[in-house]
Amino acid sequence: MNREALYHCSKSNYAYPYKETDIRIRFRTAKDDVETVKLYYGVKFDWANKTHRLMEKIGSDEYFAYYQYNIKQEDIRLGYYFEVITGEERLFYTEAGILDDFDDARAHCLFFQYPSAHYVDIPRKPSWYSDAIFYQIFVERFANGNPDISPKEIVPWEADPTPKSFYGGDLEGIRKHLSYVQELGINAIYLTPIFESISNHKYDTIDYMEIDKHFGDKETFHKLVDEAHEKGIRIILDAVFNHCSEQFAPFQDVLKHGEHSKYKDWFRIKEFPVNQEEPNYEMFASVSYMPRFNTANKKVQEYLFDVVRYWTTEFHIDGWRLDVADEPDHCFWREFRKVVKELDDDLVIIGEVWHDSMPWLLGDQFDTVMNYPIMHQAINYFAKGTITANAFSEMLTMQLMKYPDLINEMMFNLLDSHDTERFLFMCKENKQNLMNAAAFQFGYLGSPCVYYGTEIGLTGGYDPGCRKGFNWNTDEWDLDLHNWYKKLIDIRKNEKALRYGVVAFESTDDLFVMKRSYEGSDIYVVINQTKEVQQLPEDMMKNEFVDLLSNQSVCSNNILPYTAQYIKIK
Repeated sequence: MNREALYHCSKSNYAYPYKETDIRIRFRTAKDDVETVKLYYGVKFDWANKTHRLMEKIGSDEYFAYYQYNIKQEDIRLGYYFEVITGEERLFYTEAGILDDFDDARAHCLFFQYPSAHYVDIPRKPSWYSDAIFYQIFVERFANGNPDISPKEIVPWEADPTPKSFYGGDLEGIRKHLSYVQELGINAIYLTPIFESISNHKYDTIDYMEIDKHFGDKETFHKLVDEAHEKGIRIILDAVFNHCSEQFAPFQDVLKHGEHSKYKDWFRIKEFPVNQEEPNYEMFASVSYMPRFNTANKKVQEYLFDVVRYWTTEFHIDGWRLDVADEPDHCFWREFRKVVKELDDDLVIIGEVWHDSMPWLLGDQFDTVMNYPIMHQAINYFAKGTITANAFSEMLTMQLMKYPDLINEMMFNLLDSHDTERFLFMCKENKQNLMNAAAFQFGYLGSPCVYYGTEIGLTGGYDPGCRKGFNWNTDEWDLDLHNWYKKLIDIRKNEKALRYGVVAFESTDDLFVMKRSYEGSDIYVVINQTKEVQQLPEDMMKNEFVDLLSNQSVCSNNILPYTAQYIKIK
Protein backbone atom coordinates (compact mmCIF):
# COMPACT_ATOMS: atom_id res chain seq x y z
CA MET A 1 0.00 0.00 0.00
CA ASN A 2 1.25 3.46 -0.88
CA ARG A 3 1.11 5.06 2.55
CA GLU A 4 2.49 8.38 1.38
CA ALA A 5 -0.61 8.93 -0.79
CA LEU A 6 -3.08 8.56 2.08
CA TYR A 7 -4.55 11.89 3.12
CA HIS A 8 -7.33 13.54 5.10
CA CYS A 9 -7.64 16.93 6.77
CA SER A 10 -10.51 17.83 9.07
CA LYS A 11 -12.43 21.12 8.68
CA SER A 12 -11.42 21.46 5.03
CA ASN A 13 -12.53 20.33 1.58
CA TYR A 14 -12.02 16.81 3.01
CA ALA A 15 -14.49 17.31 5.88
CA TYR A 16 -17.21 19.92 5.61
CA PRO A 17 -20.90 20.53 6.37
CA TYR A 18 -23.33 20.44 3.47
CA LYS A 19 -26.15 21.10 5.90
CA GLU A 20 -26.19 21.41 9.68
CA THR A 21 -26.95 17.70 9.92
CA ASP A 22 -24.99 16.53 6.85
CA ILE A 23 -21.20 16.26 7.19
CA ARG A 24 -19.30 15.03 4.14
CA ILE A 25 -16.06 13.17 4.76
CA ARG A 26 -13.48 12.51 2.02
CA PHE A 27 -10.37 10.36 1.98
CA ARG A 28 -7.56 10.08 -0.57
CA THR A 29 -5.47 7.06 -1.56
CA ALA A 30 -3.11 6.27 -4.40
CA LYS A 31 -4.93 5.43 -7.61
CA ASP A 32 -5.91 1.74 -8.02
CA ASP A 33 -4.07 0.93 -4.80
CA VAL A 34 -6.73 0.22 -2.16
CA GLU A 35 -9.56 -2.32 -1.99
CA THR A 36 -11.64 -0.88 0.85
CA VAL A 37 -11.86 2.28 2.94
CA LYS A 38 -14.02 2.15 6.05
CA LEU A 39 -15.09 5.20 8.02
CA TYR A 40 -15.56 4.71 11.77
CA TYR A 41 -17.51 7.52 13.39
CA GLY A 42 -19.68 8.42 16.33
CA VAL A 43 -20.71 11.25 18.61
CA LYS A 44 -17.48 11.93 20.46
CA PHE A 45 -19.34 12.13 23.80
CA ASP A 46 -20.96 8.75 23.13
CA TRP A 47 -18.03 6.91 21.57
CA ALA A 48 -19.11 3.49 22.83
CA ASN A 49 -21.91 3.60 20.24
CA LYS A 50 -19.69 4.41 17.28
CA THR A 51 -20.44 2.72 13.95
CA HIS A 52 -18.66 2.20 10.64
CA ARG A 53 -19.55 2.39 6.97
CA LEU A 54 -17.85 1.64 3.68
CA MET A 55 -16.82 4.80 1.87
CA GLU A 56 -17.81 5.22 -1.79
CA LYS A 57 -15.11 5.75 -4.40
CA ILE A 58 -16.30 8.92 -6.11
CA GLY A 59 -13.53 9.39 -8.67
CA SER A 60 -9.85 9.42 -9.47
CA ASP A 61 -7.29 11.60 -11.19
CA GLU A 62 -3.90 10.74 -12.63
CA TYR A 63 -2.34 9.81 -9.29
CA PHE A 64 -5.04 9.54 -6.63
CA ALA A 65 -8.42 7.96 -5.86
CA TYR A 66 -11.03 9.74 -3.74
CA TYR A 67 -13.60 8.28 -1.36
CA GLN A 68 -16.56 9.97 0.32
CA TYR A 69 -19.27 9.26 2.84
CA ASN A 70 -22.10 11.55 3.96
CA ILE A 71 -22.83 11.40 7.67
CA LYS A 72 -26.44 12.45 8.24
CA GLN A 73 -27.54 12.70 11.86
CA GLU A 74 -28.85 15.29 14.28
CA ASP A 75 -25.82 15.36 16.57
CA ILE A 76 -22.72 15.88 14.45
CA ARG A 77 -20.20 16.50 17.23
CA LEU A 78 -18.15 13.77 15.65
CA GLY A 79 -15.08 11.72 16.26
CA TYR A 80 -13.92 9.61 13.31
CA TYR A 81 -11.04 7.70 11.75
CA PHE A 82 -10.38 5.49 8.73
CA GLU A 83 -9.52 1.84 8.18
CA VAL A 84 -7.72 1.18 4.88
CA ILE A 85 -7.53 -2.39 3.54
CA THR A 86 -5.59 -3.92 0.66
CA GLY A 87 -5.25 -7.70 0.55
CA GLU A 88 -4.00 -8.77 3.95
CA GLU A 89 -2.61 -5.33 4.75
CA ARG A 90 -4.73 -3.22 7.07
CA LEU A 91 -3.99 0.10 8.76
CA PHE A 92 -5.80 2.89 10.57
CA TYR A 93 -5.49 6.51 9.47
CA THR A 94 -6.00 8.87 12.41
CA GLU A 95 -5.23 12.39 13.50
CA ALA A 96 -2.27 10.91 15.35
CA GLY A 97 -0.93 9.36 12.16
CA ILE A 98 -1.00 5.87 10.65
CA LEU A 99 -1.53 3.14 13.26
CA ASP A 100 -1.51 -0.65 13.17
CA ASP A 101 -4.45 -0.71 15.57
CA PHE A 102 -6.90 1.74 17.11
CA ASP A 103 -7.14 1.95 20.89
CA ASP A 104 -10.70 2.95 21.84
CA ALA A 105 -9.54 3.68 25.36
CA ARG A 106 -7.47 6.56 23.94
CA ALA A 107 -9.92 7.47 21.17
CA HIS A 108 -10.17 11.14 22.18
CA CYS A 109 -6.41 11.48 21.57
CA LEU A 110 -6.48 9.66 18.23
CA PHE A 111 -9.59 10.40 16.21
CA PHE A 112 -10.29 13.31 13.91
CA GLN A 113 -13.16 15.44 15.12
CA TYR A 114 -15.83 17.64 13.68
CA PRO A 115 -17.00 19.55 16.78
CA SER A 116 -20.03 21.42 15.40
CA ALA A 117 -21.75 22.82 12.31
CA HIS A 118 -23.32 26.26 12.43
CA TYR A 119 -25.74 27.61 9.86
CA VAL A 120 -23.85 30.91 9.62
CA ASP A 121 -20.62 29.08 8.70
CA ILE A 122 -22.08 27.04 5.84
CA PRO A 123 -21.81 28.59 2.35
CA ARG A 124 -25.28 29.59 1.17
CA LYS A 125 -26.37 29.64 -2.42
CA PRO A 126 -28.60 32.52 -3.61
CA SER A 127 -32.02 31.02 -4.23
CA TRP A 128 -31.88 31.72 -7.97
CA TYR A 129 -28.26 30.83 -8.69
CA SER A 130 -28.59 27.16 -9.71
CA ASP A 131 -31.04 28.21 -12.44
CA ALA A 132 -28.85 31.05 -13.70
CA ILE A 133 -27.47 31.17 -17.23
CA PHE A 134 -25.11 34.14 -17.50
CA TYR A 135 -24.15 36.36 -20.40
CA GLN A 136 -21.09 38.57 -20.11
CA ILE A 137 -21.32 41.89 -21.93
CA PHE A 138 -18.31 44.09 -22.60
CA VAL A 139 -20.37 47.26 -22.55
CA GLU A 140 -18.36 49.32 -25.06
CA ARG A 141 -18.71 46.61 -27.73
CA PHE A 142 -22.24 45.25 -27.52
CA ALA A 143 -24.45 47.89 -29.17
CA ASN A 144 -24.57 51.66 -29.74
CA GLY A 145 -28.03 52.74 -28.64
CA ASN A 146 -27.44 56.48 -28.37
CA PRO A 147 -24.90 57.93 -30.85
CA ASP A 148 -25.30 61.38 -29.27
CA ILE A 149 -23.21 60.32 -26.25
CA SER A 150 -20.54 58.39 -28.14
CA PRO A 151 -16.90 59.49 -27.87
CA LYS A 152 -15.86 62.02 -30.51
CA GLU A 153 -13.55 59.63 -32.29
CA ILE A 154 -15.11 56.22 -32.79
CA VAL A 155 -14.07 53.57 -35.29
CA PRO A 156 -16.48 51.76 -37.61
CA TRP A 157 -18.41 49.09 -35.69
CA GLU A 158 -17.03 46.29 -37.86
CA ALA A 159 -13.39 47.43 -37.53
CA ASP A 160 -10.81 45.34 -35.70
CA PRO A 161 -10.24 46.71 -32.20
CA THR A 162 -7.07 48.26 -30.86
CA PRO A 163 -6.24 48.69 -27.15
CA LYS A 164 -7.49 52.28 -27.18
CA SER A 165 -10.20 52.29 -29.86
CA PHE A 166 -13.79 53.32 -29.08
CA TYR A 167 -16.92 52.00 -30.79
CA GLY A 168 -19.71 53.73 -28.92
CA GLY A 169 -21.35 50.79 -27.16
CA ASP A 170 -23.53 51.97 -24.28
CA LEU A 171 -26.24 51.04 -21.79
CA GLU A 172 -29.03 52.11 -24.11
CA GLY A 173 -27.69 49.67 -26.69
CA ILE A 174 -27.98 46.86 -24.17
CA ARG A 175 -31.47 47.98 -23.14
CA LYS A 176 -32.66 47.99 -26.74
CA HIS A 177 -31.39 44.45 -27.24
CA LEU A 178 -32.70 42.85 -24.05
CA SER A 179 -35.22 40.93 -26.15
CA TYR A 180 -32.33 39.26 -28.01
CA VAL A 181 -30.78 38.22 -24.71
CA GLN A 182 -34.14 36.96 -23.44
CA GLU A 183 -34.86 34.99 -26.64
CA LEU A 184 -31.45 33.34 -26.37
CA GLY A 185 -32.60 32.07 -22.99
CA ILE A 186 -30.27 34.11 -20.79
CA ASN A 187 -31.52 35.08 -17.33
CA ALA A 188 -28.50 36.91 -15.86
CA ILE A 189 -26.18 39.54 -17.38
CA TYR A 190 -22.73 40.35 -16.03
CA LEU A 191 -21.65 43.81 -17.19
CA THR A 192 -18.03 44.92 -17.34
CA PRO A 193 -17.50 48.22 -15.42
CA ILE A 194 -19.88 51.09 -16.15
CA PHE A 195 -18.40 53.80 -13.91
CA GLU A 196 -16.58 56.94 -15.05
CA SER A 197 -13.26 56.20 -16.76
CA ILE A 198 -11.20 57.38 -19.74
CA SER A 199 -10.55 53.87 -21.10
CA ASN A 200 -12.79 51.69 -23.25
CA HIS A 201 -12.74 48.85 -20.70
CA LYS A 202 -13.41 51.07 -17.63
CA TYR A 203 -11.25 49.04 -15.25
CA ASP A 204 -9.52 52.28 -14.21
CA THR A 205 -12.30 54.07 -12.33
CA ILE A 206 -12.24 57.85 -11.88
CA ASP A 207 -15.55 58.20 -10.01
CA TYR A 208 -17.35 55.21 -8.51
CA MET A 209 -20.55 57.18 -7.94
CA GLU A 210 -21.08 58.20 -11.57
CA ILE A 211 -21.84 56.27 -14.76
CA ASP A 212 -19.43 57.02 -17.57
CA LYS A 213 -20.92 59.75 -19.76
CA HIS A 214 -20.30 57.71 -22.91
CA PHE A 215 -22.33 54.85 -21.48
CA GLY A 216 -25.32 56.91 -20.43
CA ASP A 217 -26.78 58.23 -17.22
CA LYS A 218 -28.44 56.89 -14.09
CA GLU A 219 -31.91 57.17 -15.58
CA THR A 220 -30.86 54.94 -18.46
CA PHE A 221 -29.34 52.43 -16.07
CA HIS A 222 -32.54 52.44 -14.02
CA LYS A 223 -34.51 51.62 -17.16
CA LEU A 224 -32.05 48.89 -18.13
CA VAL A 225 -32.27 47.14 -14.77
CA ASP A 226 -36.04 47.52 -14.48
CA GLU A 227 -36.71 46.24 -17.99
CA ALA A 228 -34.25 43.39 -17.51
CA HIS A 229 -36.05 42.37 -14.34
CA GLU A 230 -39.39 42.51 -16.16
CA LYS A 231 -37.94 39.99 -18.63
CA GLY A 232 -36.63 37.75 -15.85
CA ILE A 233 -33.00 38.82 -16.34
CA ARG A 234 -30.76 39.71 -13.41
CA ILE A 235 -27.99 42.33 -13.60
CA ILE A 236 -24.51 41.88 -12.08
CA LEU A 237 -22.10 44.81 -11.84
CA ASP A 238 -18.30 44.69 -11.97
CA ALA A 239 -16.58 46.04 -8.83
CA VAL A 240 -13.01 47.25 -9.34
CA PHE A 241 -11.97 47.64 -5.71
CA ASN A 242 -8.35 46.55 -5.94
CA HIS A 243 -7.23 49.66 -7.80
CA CYS A 244 -8.49 52.87 -9.40
CA SER A 245 -7.51 55.41 -12.03
CA GLU A 246 -4.66 57.85 -11.44
CA GLN A 247 -7.35 60.49 -12.06
CA PHE A 248 -9.37 59.31 -9.04
CA ALA A 249 -9.72 62.46 -6.92
CA PRO A 250 -8.09 61.09 -3.73
CA PHE A 251 -5.02 59.93 -5.68
CA GLN A 252 -4.79 63.31 -7.36
CA ASP A 253 -4.83 64.87 -3.91
CA VAL A 254 -1.92 62.64 -2.90
CA LEU A 255 0.01 63.67 -6.02
CA LYS A 256 -0.56 67.31 -5.11
CA HIS A 257 -0.04 67.27 -1.33
CA GLY A 258 2.14 64.21 -0.84
CA GLU A 259 2.41 62.94 2.74
CA HIS A 260 0.29 65.89 3.90
CA SER A 261 -2.71 64.60 1.95
CA LYS A 262 -5.53 63.20 4.06
CA TYR A 263 -5.70 60.39 1.50
CA LYS A 264 -2.05 59.34 1.73
CA ASP A 265 -2.97 56.09 3.49
CA TRP A 266 -5.66 55.22 0.94
CA PHE A 267 -2.97 53.78 -1.34
CA ARG A 268 0.02 51.48 -1.00
CA ILE A 269 2.71 54.13 -1.33
CA LYS A 270 6.30 53.21 -0.48
CA GLU A 271 7.74 56.71 -0.12
CA PHE A 272 7.02 60.38 -0.84
CA PRO A 273 6.91 62.26 -3.08
CA VAL A 274 4.98 59.96 -5.40
CA ASN A 275 6.89 59.25 -8.60
CA GLN A 276 4.77 58.19 -11.56
CA GLU A 277 7.70 57.92 -13.96
CA GLU A 278 9.40 55.30 -11.82
CA PRO A 279 6.44 54.23 -9.68
CA ASN A 280 7.13 54.01 -5.97
CA TYR A 281 3.63 52.79 -5.18
CA GLU A 282 1.84 49.51 -5.76
CA MET A 283 -0.35 49.25 -8.81
CA PHE A 284 -2.42 46.79 -10.78
CA ALA A 285 0.12 44.54 -12.52
CA SER A 286 2.74 47.02 -13.76
CA VAL A 287 0.26 49.66 -14.93
CA SER A 288 1.32 52.95 -13.35
CA TYR A 289 -2.00 54.70 -14.06
CA MET A 290 -3.86 52.14 -11.90
CA PRO A 291 -2.69 52.65 -8.27
CA ARG A 292 -3.75 49.99 -5.76
CA PHE A 293 -6.00 50.75 -2.82
CA ASN A 294 -4.94 50.06 0.74
CA THR A 295 -8.10 48.10 1.51
CA ALA A 296 -7.11 47.72 5.17
CA ASN A 297 -7.67 51.46 5.59
CA LYS A 298 -11.01 52.15 7.29
CA LYS A 299 -11.70 55.27 5.19
CA VAL A 300 -11.17 53.29 1.98
CA GLN A 301 -13.54 50.64 3.28
CA GLU A 302 -16.17 53.23 4.18
CA TYR A 303 -15.94 54.79 0.73
CA LEU A 304 -16.13 51.52 -1.23
CA PHE A 305 -18.87 50.08 0.97
CA ASP A 306 -20.91 53.23 0.43
CA VAL A 307 -20.46 52.64 -3.30
CA VAL A 308 -21.86 49.12 -2.86
CA ARG A 309 -24.80 50.32 -0.79
CA TYR A 310 -25.68 53.07 -3.25
CA TRP A 311 -25.72 51.03 -6.47
CA THR A 312 -27.36 48.03 -4.83
CA THR A 313 -30.20 49.85 -3.09
CA GLU A 314 -30.79 52.62 -5.61
CA PHE A 315 -30.80 50.44 -8.73
CA HIS A 316 -31.73 47.01 -7.29
CA ILE A 317 -28.91 45.13 -8.97
CA ASP A 318 -28.53 41.42 -8.24
CA GLY A 319 -24.90 41.06 -7.31
CA TRP A 320 -21.26 41.96 -7.81
CA ARG A 321 -18.40 40.48 -9.79
CA LEU A 322 -15.10 41.38 -8.10
CA ASP A 323 -12.14 42.30 -10.29
CA VAL A 324 -8.63 41.12 -9.28
CA ALA A 325 -10.29 39.59 -6.24
CA ASP A 326 -7.21 37.79 -4.90
CA GLU A 327 -5.20 40.95 -4.14
CA PRO A 328 -7.27 42.90 -1.53
CA ASP A 329 -6.97 41.58 2.02
CA HIS A 330 -9.33 38.91 3.34
CA CYS A 331 -10.57 41.15 6.17
CA PHE A 332 -11.79 43.64 3.56
CA TRP A 333 -13.74 40.95 1.71
CA ARG A 334 -15.25 39.65 4.94
CA GLU A 335 -16.59 43.10 5.74
CA PHE A 336 -17.66 43.52 2.10
CA ARG A 337 -19.72 40.34 2.36
CA LYS A 338 -21.44 41.58 5.51
CA VAL A 339 -22.41 44.81 3.75
CA VAL A 340 -23.75 42.99 0.68
CA LYS A 341 -25.65 40.26 2.50
CA GLU A 342 -27.19 42.71 4.97
CA LEU A 343 -28.65 44.54 1.98
CA ASP A 344 -30.05 41.31 0.50
CA ASP A 345 -28.94 37.79 1.34
CA ASP A 346 -29.93 36.71 -2.20
CA LEU A 347 -27.32 38.92 -3.89
CA VAL A 348 -24.46 36.98 -5.48
CA ILE A 349 -20.74 37.68 -5.00
CA ILE A 350 -18.49 36.38 -7.81
CA GLY A 351 -14.73 36.68 -7.44
CA GLU A 352 -12.17 36.86 -10.23
CA VAL A 353 -9.56 34.40 -9.01
CA TRP A 354 -7.75 32.39 -11.67
CA HIS A 355 -6.24 29.72 -9.42
CA ASP A 356 -7.10 27.67 -6.31
CA SER A 357 -9.70 29.80 -4.53
CA MET A 358 -10.46 27.89 -1.33
CA PRO A 359 -9.36 30.73 1.04
CA TRP A 360 -12.11 32.96 -0.40
CA LEU A 361 -14.81 30.26 -0.49
CA LEU A 362 -15.24 29.36 3.16
CA GLY A 363 -18.65 31.00 3.44
CA ASP A 364 -17.32 34.31 4.78
CA GLN A 365 -16.21 36.07 1.56
CA PHE A 366 -17.32 35.09 -1.96
CA ASP A 367 -20.20 32.89 -3.08
CA THR A 368 -18.25 31.64 -6.09
CA VAL A 369 -15.40 32.42 -8.49
CA MET A 370 -14.87 32.45 -12.23
CA ASN A 371 -13.83 28.89 -13.02
CA TYR A 372 -10.72 29.55 -15.11
CA PRO A 373 -9.03 26.21 -14.21
CA ILE A 374 -11.87 24.30 -15.89
CA MET A 375 -11.73 26.67 -18.87
CA HIS A 376 -8.03 25.87 -19.33
CA GLN A 377 -8.70 22.13 -19.29
CA ALA A 378 -11.57 22.58 -21.77
CA ILE A 379 -9.11 24.38 -24.06
CA ASN A 380 -6.68 21.46 -23.81
CA TYR A 381 -9.36 18.88 -24.63
CA PHE A 382 -11.67 20.60 -27.09
CA ALA A 383 -9.54 23.29 -28.72
CA LYS A 384 -5.99 21.94 -28.70
CA GLY A 385 -6.65 18.20 -28.49
CA THR A 386 -3.61 17.69 -26.24
CA ILE A 387 -5.33 15.42 -23.70
CA THR A 388 -7.58 12.37 -23.92
CA ALA A 389 -11.18 12.18 -22.77
CA ASN A 390 -10.13 10.18 -19.72
CA ALA A 391 -7.36 12.65 -18.86
CA PHE A 392 -9.91 15.47 -19.13
CA SER A 393 -12.21 13.61 -16.75
CA GLU A 394 -9.36 13.03 -14.31
CA MET A 395 -8.44 16.71 -14.34
CA LEU A 396 -12.09 17.63 -13.71
CA THR A 397 -12.13 15.21 -10.77
CA MET A 398 -8.95 16.73 -9.35
CA GLN A 399 -10.53 20.17 -9.55
CA LEU A 400 -13.79 18.99 -7.96
CA MET A 401 -11.85 17.58 -5.01
CA LYS A 402 -10.36 21.01 -4.28
CA TYR A 403 -13.72 22.32 -3.05
CA PRO A 404 -16.73 21.17 -1.01
CA ASP A 405 -19.79 20.09 -3.00
CA LEU A 406 -21.70 23.30 -2.26
CA ILE A 407 -18.90 25.35 -3.79
CA ASN A 408 -18.63 23.14 -6.87
CA GLU A 409 -22.37 23.52 -7.39
CA MET A 410 -21.93 27.31 -7.53
CA MET A 411 -18.91 27.61 -9.82
CA PHE A 412 -19.15 30.31 -12.51
CA ASN A 413 -18.19 28.31 -15.62
CA LEU A 414 -16.86 30.03 -18.73
CA LEU A 415 -15.11 29.13 -21.99
CA ASP A 416 -13.82 32.62 -22.76
CA SER A 417 -14.01 36.22 -21.53
CA HIS A 418 -12.69 39.72 -22.17
CA ASP A 419 -9.39 38.52 -20.64
CA THR A 420 -8.83 35.50 -22.91
CA GLU A 421 -8.70 34.55 -26.55
CA ARG A 422 -12.09 33.73 -28.02
CA PHE A 423 -12.75 29.99 -27.74
CA LEU A 424 -13.49 29.75 -31.46
CA PHE A 425 -10.12 31.38 -32.15
CA MET A 426 -8.43 28.80 -29.92
CA CYS A 427 -10.27 26.10 -31.90
CA LYS A 428 -8.74 27.51 -35.11
CA GLU A 429 -12.30 28.38 -36.20
CA ASN A 430 -13.50 24.76 -35.90
CA LYS A 431 -17.03 25.44 -34.71
CA GLN A 432 -17.80 21.79 -33.96
CA ASN A 433 -15.12 21.85 -31.28
CA LEU A 434 -16.76 24.95 -29.78
CA MET A 435 -20.18 23.28 -29.97
CA ASN A 436 -18.86 20.23 -28.14
CA ALA A 437 -17.17 22.41 -25.52
CA ALA A 438 -20.44 24.28 -25.00
CA ALA A 439 -22.27 20.95 -24.61
CA PHE A 440 -19.82 20.09 -21.84
CA GLN A 441 -20.15 23.56 -20.26
CA PHE A 442 -23.95 23.44 -20.13
CA GLY A 443 -23.92 19.89 -18.79
CA TYR A 444 -21.32 20.51 -16.08
CA LEU A 445 -21.72 21.28 -12.39
CA GLY A 446 -22.16 25.01 -11.69
CA SER A 447 -23.65 27.86 -13.74
CA PRO A 448 -22.58 28.54 -17.35
CA CYS A 449 -21.63 31.97 -18.70
CA VAL A 450 -21.59 32.87 -22.41
CA TYR A 451 -19.25 35.67 -23.49
CA TYR A 452 -21.16 38.03 -25.78
CA GLY A 453 -20.93 36.97 -29.43
CA THR A 454 -19.50 33.51 -28.85
CA GLU A 455 -22.96 32.18 -29.69
CA ILE A 456 -22.92 33.71 -33.20
CA GLY A 457 -19.33 32.83 -34.11
CA LEU A 458 -17.46 35.93 -32.95
CA THR A 459 -13.76 35.16 -32.93
CA GLY A 460 -10.50 36.92 -32.11
CA GLY A 461 -7.20 36.55 -30.32
CA TYR A 462 -6.15 37.90 -26.96
CA ASP A 463 -7.02 41.50 -25.93
CA PRO A 464 -7.89 43.52 -27.93
CA GLY A 465 -8.90 40.85 -30.47
CA CYS A 466 -11.38 39.26 -28.08
CA ARG A 467 -13.24 42.56 -27.68
CA LYS A 468 -14.77 43.07 -31.13
CA GLY A 469 -18.11 44.74 -31.65
CA PHE A 470 -21.11 42.40 -31.61
CA ASN A 471 -22.23 41.74 -35.17
CA TRP A 472 -25.88 42.74 -35.46
CA ASN A 473 -26.06 41.74 -39.14
CA THR A 474 -27.97 38.47 -38.73
CA ASP A 475 -27.07 37.44 -42.30
CA GLU A 476 -23.49 37.04 -41.09
CA TRP A 477 -24.28 35.01 -37.99
CA ASP A 478 -23.28 31.38 -37.72
CA LEU A 479 -26.82 30.11 -37.25
CA ASP A 480 -25.66 26.57 -36.47
CA LEU A 481 -23.84 27.93 -33.43
CA HIS A 482 -26.66 30.27 -32.46
CA ASN A 483 -29.29 27.54 -32.63
CA TRP A 484 -26.99 25.15 -30.77
CA TYR A 485 -26.64 27.57 -27.86
CA LYS A 486 -30.40 28.15 -27.77
CA LYS A 487 -30.95 24.39 -27.67
CA LEU A 488 -28.38 23.86 -24.89
CA ILE A 489 -29.92 26.65 -22.84
CA ASP A 490 -33.44 25.31 -23.32
CA ILE A 491 -32.45 21.78 -22.32
CA ARG A 492 -30.60 22.97 -19.23
CA LYS A 493 -33.63 24.99 -18.16
CA ASN A 494 -35.91 21.97 -18.53
CA GLU A 495 -33.69 19.26 -17.03
CA LYS A 496 -33.14 19.48 -13.29
CA ALA A 497 -30.40 16.87 -13.48
CA LEU A 498 -28.24 19.33 -15.44
CA ARG A 499 -28.79 22.07 -12.85
CA TYR A 500 -28.85 20.16 -9.58
CA GLY A 501 -27.52 16.66 -10.29
CA VAL A 502 -24.38 15.09 -8.86
CA VAL A 503 -21.60 14.42 -11.34
CA ALA A 504 -19.68 11.23 -12.15
CA PHE A 505 -17.37 10.28 -15.01
CA GLU A 506 -17.35 7.05 -17.03
CA SER A 507 -14.96 8.14 -19.77
CA THR A 508 -12.52 6.09 -21.81
CA ASP A 509 -9.44 7.47 -23.51
CA ASP A 510 -11.50 8.12 -26.64
CA LEU A 511 -15.00 8.94 -25.36
CA PHE A 512 -15.98 11.52 -22.76
CA VAL A 513 -18.91 10.35 -20.63
CA MET A 514 -20.21 12.51 -17.78
CA LYS A 515 -23.25 11.41 -15.81
CA ARG A 516 -25.56 13.87 -14.03
CA SER A 517 -28.03 12.33 -11.59
CA TYR A 518 -30.91 13.93 -9.69
CA GLU A 519 -33.99 12.42 -8.05
CA GLY A 520 -33.91 9.25 -10.14
CA SER A 521 -33.17 11.03 -13.42
CA ASP A 522 -29.87 10.35 -15.21
CA ILE A 523 -28.46 12.30 -18.14
CA TYR A 524 -25.20 11.29 -19.82
CA VAL A 525 -23.18 14.01 -21.54
CA VAL A 526 -21.35 12.02 -24.24
CA ILE A 527 -18.74 13.67 -26.45
CA ASN A 528 -16.52 12.13 -29.11
CA GLN A 529 -13.55 14.37 -29.88
CA THR A 530 -11.83 11.81 -32.11
CA LYS A 531 -11.98 11.20 -35.86
CA GLU A 532 -13.25 7.63 -35.32
CA VAL A 533 -16.66 6.26 -34.39
CA GLN A 534 -16.69 5.41 -30.68
CA GLN A 535 -18.86 2.97 -28.75
CA LEU A 536 -21.05 3.69 -25.75
CA PRO A 537 -20.32 1.47 -22.74
CA GLU A 538 -22.24 -1.79 -23.09
CA ASP A 539 -24.04 -1.45 -19.74
CA MET A 540 -25.58 1.84 -20.91
CA MET A 541 -27.29 0.11 -23.83
CA LYS A 542 -29.36 -2.05 -21.48
CA ASN A 543 -31.77 0.89 -21.24
CA GLU A 544 -33.82 2.84 -23.78
CA PHE A 545 -32.41 6.30 -24.36
CA VAL A 546 -33.30 9.53 -26.08
CA ASP A 547 -30.77 12.13 -27.19
CA LEU A 548 -32.10 15.46 -25.95
CA LEU A 549 -30.00 17.42 -28.45
CA SER A 550 -31.49 15.70 -31.50
CA ASN A 551 -34.73 14.67 -29.76
CA GLN A 552 -34.34 11.20 -31.25
CA SER A 553 -34.17 7.75 -29.73
CA VAL A 554 -30.70 6.28 -29.33
CA CYS A 555 -30.86 3.06 -31.33
CA SER A 556 -27.14 2.45 -31.68
CA ASN A 557 -24.15 2.62 -29.39
CA ASN A 558 -22.16 4.36 -32.12
CA ILE A 559 -21.07 7.91 -31.35
CA LEU A 560 -19.99 9.68 -34.53
CA PRO A 561 -16.72 11.63 -34.73
CA TYR A 562 -16.70 15.14 -33.25
CA THR A 563 -20.26 15.01 -31.94
CA ALA A 564 -21.99 15.54 -28.61
CA GLN A 565 -25.15 13.97 -27.18
CA TYR A 566 -27.24 14.44 -24.04
CA ILE A 567 -28.48 10.88 -23.49
CA LYS A 568 -31.41 10.44 -21.09
CA ILE A 569 -33.03 7.20 -19.99
CA LYS A 570 -36.62 7.02 -21.23
